[in-house]
Amino acid sequence: MAATSPTPALTAERILEATEEVLRRHGPAKATVVDVARALGVSHGSVYRHFRTKAALREAVTKRWLDRTSEQLSGIAAGDRDPEARLRDWLRALFDAKRRKAGADPELFATYMVLVDENGPAVTEHIADLTGQLTAIIADGAGTGVFTVPDPAAAARTVFQATGRFHDPGYAREWVRPEAEADFGALVELLLRGLSPR
Repeated sequence: MAATSPTPALTAERILEATEEVLRRHGPAKATVVDVARALGVSHGSVYRHFRTKAALREAVTKRWLDRTSEQLSGIAAGDRDPEARLRDWLRALFDAKRRKAGADPELFATYMVLVDENGPAVTEHIADLTGQLTAIIADGAGTGVFTVPDPAAAARTVFQATGRFHDPGYAREWVRPEAEADFGALVELLLRGLSPR
């Protein structure tokens, strides 16, 4: 008789992976905790031991999705290269990550837009993390004289808001326009000139 492989332990990470797949198949309106449990081959009570409510599960999967972008960008922000190059690369990586998410899996992207609207705290935390990364880059630039800004945190918020068209999911349809790439490049150069000493 062949030995069966043991079932992997039920972890929060496995539940979140299954939830993402269920959301992709059913959408946020129809996906249930029972569907997630069924996909994992466990009872829905087992899922509730990790996430006390459906809302908590949806918030966790939204946070996980947003954190992927933050983690990708944190390596650029924490680097020791020239702050101007880091800022340019960080903005490019943010635009590319958001555009990739929208284009590679449009159904899941649309699902996450619904979840993001439901989970204000997760979005607020995500934006705070991203503007914190920008602040670190701009502060490094101010410290070395590459940028001339009296308040790096205020400058970071301004840069984040000014580039919103290239990372705010509400503009996702515009990211595929032929002129989007040139518009993005022109905006980044304008911002860098504004931060640099005159």
